[in-house]
Amino acid sequence: MKTTQPDTKTKLIEAAMELIWKGSYGSVSVDDICRAADVKKGSFYHFFPSKVDLAIAVMEESYTLLQPELDSIFSPGTEPLARFERLADAIYEFQAQTAVKYHQVCGCPFTSLGSEMAGQEAGIRAKFADIAHRRERYYVNALRDLVAAGQLPETTDVQVKAQEIYAYIVGQLVIARIENDLELLKRDLKPGLLKILGAGNRTEKAA
Repeated sequence: MKTTQPDTKTKLIEAAMELIWKGSYGSVSVDDICRAADVKKGSFYHFFPSKVDLAIAVMEESYTLLQPELDSIFSPGTEPLARFERLADAIYEFQAQTAVKYHQVCGCPFTSLGSEMAGQEAGIRAKFADIAHRRERYYVNALRDLVAAGQLPETTDVQVKAQEIYAYIVGQLVIARIENDLELLKRDLKPGLLKILGAGNRTEKAA
């Protein structure tokens, strides 16, 4: 059976995704990316005018790979509070897998790039905001279902609450990366989310 080989553009995106995520944008050069992708430097500039353009493509590709899992986690057929519990579990499992692969807690690729470069590159800042808004839409829909089910007050501003949830998750991932502490996510992420949702006793009962 014939194996399909990734095209040059895909190889560059995949190599950059891995190098930038486990290291940093500043520590990775175009030469490093080309070497990891086994691509000539001229080919790099054929597809990407600059490293910034590649970084933006990496952010978009990372989200594209994540989206099917978000669709599954936030399926309307799942009880709304359970969607957030499933999200916490999925985040932990993914971080555990990458920690085994890279021998460190890598945190969120969008956040790592955004926090490092958003102050210097408007394109990266805009892409980070775009991805944040797309993720928050999942939270907003689940929060609306919680309000409809009487599990949140009718006065809840679901947009503000979604932003609070996103900020909490990002913060937990940043701290876990800085401290290289996977157990922090296992211990704190789900209970913290449930407290934000006013359901902190749910984890206490489960325990």
